[in-house]
Amino acid sequence: GSAELFMLALFGLSMVAVLAGRSLAKGIAACCTGLIIGSIGGAPATGEFRMIFGFDYLYDGIPLVIIGLGFFAVPEIADLLRKNAAIASGNALGSGWFQGLRDWWANIWLSIRCSGFGCIIGAIPGLGGSVVDWIAYGHAVQTVKKDPQFGKGDIRGVVAPESANNAMQGGALLPTMLFGIPGSGSMAVFLGGMVLLGIQPGPSMVGADLNITYSVIWSLALANVMGAGICLALAIPISKLTQIPFQRLAPFMIVLICFAAFQATRSLADLVALLGLGVLGVLMKRFGWPRPALLIGYVLAPQAETYLYQALQFNGWDFIFRPGVIVIALMTLASIWFGLRNRIDEHGHVVPNEDDAPDVPSLRAHLPQITFAVAMAGAMLIALNDALKHDFLGQVFPLSVSIIGLVMLAILIPQLVRGKAGHHSHFDAELTGDHVGQPGIGNLWGGLAWIAGLVGLTALIGFYGAMLLFFPVFLIVRARAGLLATVLMTAGAAGIILLLAWALSLNFPSGMLQDAMDLPWPFR
Repeated sequence: GSAELFMLALFGLSMVAVLAGRSLAKGIAACCTGLIIGSIGGAPATGEFRMIFGFDYLYDGIPLVIIGLGFFAVPEIADLLRKNAAIASGNALGSGWFQGLRDWWANIWLSIRCSGFGCIIGAIPGLGGSVVDWIAYGHAVQTVKKDPQFGKGDIRGVVAPESANNAMQGGALLPTMLFGIPGSGSMAVFLGGMVLLGIQPGPSMVGADLNITYSVIWSLALANVMGAGICLALAIPISKLTQIPFQRLAPFMIVLICFAAFQATRSLADLVALLGLGVLGVLMKRFGWPRPALLIGYVLAPQAETYLYQALQFNGWDFIFRPGVIVIALMTLASIWFGLRNRIDEHGHVVPNEDDAPDVPSLRAHLPQITFAVAMAGAMLIALNDALKHDFLGQVFPLSVSIIGLVMLAILIPQLVRGKAGHHSHFDAELTGDHVGQPGIGNLWGGLAWIAGLVGLTALIGFYGAMLLFFPVFLIVRARAGLLATVLMTAGAAGIILLLAWALSLNFPSGMLQDAMDLPWPFR
């Protein structure tokens, strides 16, 4: 029922306790930021539009693909690009297959537990693959007692999320086939395929059409086996990409994430939102704000608000006495208790109890992170002010989240101003990161400037023309590539993007000059 689904959403939010990083105040504030971003658009209870600020693009909220790419892909590209080196170097590739199997078998119970988590989470509509990896990783950190080395190559940090990820698809089949409610993005595509074939999802799938259900189950099982075989065969050649200097991979990655972001609503605003959230993601990574906590908040915001509203409508506040609600509440409290004891920082390392954050003991050095925290408080105040303009059912969720976020920031900002050196709240990667003082390290904003250049060119001359100009300029100016290599890589990228556009029947984002000249496809 709705009450139990609301409690499951809270259970997912409880994982913020373990993913909160060194500073619990930063972690909860980041989660509140995600919840606020997730509540942009129509309120499920009243249909009022919240935090639109006059932009038509925000009426349906910010798509998940933009959030994922902006907060995770863009900061990593910017960070790798400034180092002017390959992603990995000096590591032997192609060995260790049997050791991998032995490592998995040594952690078989962790794998089984996380598979159960994945199946259950996959069965919750709209939750699915967006957060299951982080929840499973958090569970591994909570439960591992013997020699935890998370963030330093601990195999259990791979076994847990991958077990949950694989099991999630099976769980997502349940609501898709029984109720016609897709459990994830891939299940939505699968549901569309069923409808096109004339197969009607519903209770008949476990009755008269049980043969179809078993066909789907065995197809999924065989697909996993075949997929594993293909991955084993391609693992070595694909892994060699990590030994290519990243400045030569970067233009491909930048073009691909922009191409992927445009699929969200097929609007130029997708690319602008990607760039804006990318800036926020870079700053969060620099100052040690946990981005997984924000992602969990964003994904769970619609579910938490919708199911709370429905539970109150159906049962009133008596829903808290339902047996299922009580059981899940106890699980949530246990998760918070374990999570607070075993938090992981911005690098995946388990946070020690004592204050030992890398820090520079100077108020002036702390000014950038203090300024960022104050700016986040300003954003919370804007969300609070917007929430007050709506009816009670439309304002209660963003208003509550904004207040909690402001309380956390009211705790955090004094810690940043007055906290002693090494306090958990202090972190600035530009002062204490591994790259500080290393030769050949570029500017933090260099990668974002190139992405901004591609977005700006797209607005002017369209995406395909911008890509044809962006590639050679980047390769010659930034990667110092030769003329032949530049021509070959530009032609290869242009061909791949054309093939993808043809396969998806996609028109690229158009620019002002392109619209004025009425150019044909693919420049349109």
